[in-house]
Amino acid sequence: MSTPDSTSQPSLGDLVSDLGGDLSKLFRQELELAKTEIHEEAAKAGKAAGMFGGAGFAGWMSALFLSLALVWALDAAIDAGWAALIVALLWGIAATVMFVMGRNKLRTVSPVPEKTVQTLKEDAQWARDLKN
Repeated sequence: MSTPDSTSQPSLGDLVSDLGGDLSKLFRQELELAKTEIHEEAAKAGKAAGMFGGAGFAGWMSALFLSLALVWALDAAIDAGWAALIVALLWGIAATVMFVMGRNKLRTVSPVPEKTVQTLKEDAQWARDLKN
């Protein structure tokens, strides 16, 4: 009687060990993908925040100096109080426009790592198919 060659087929323990190692490697790769995606989205959010800050500072400086110039110019035609009110309303409109633009930019930031979620779904499907 011949005995099966034990070196040609891996044992059940070897298969389980290989599967555990593969799953561990897969988990590490998914974690790296998630980190990469989150980093990219954080960079986009940082740029949007910088735009908000820059818009705020530029708007403040512009409002300050242009308001003074416009109030003095309008003071020649109408009372200084009304001139200051008109100028304040104009800068309020400008601030609203900048806010809406910044908010729209911020809406493009996705807090969910979409690629990672998709690959995790694919991995789960692969594991189910392997089980069957």
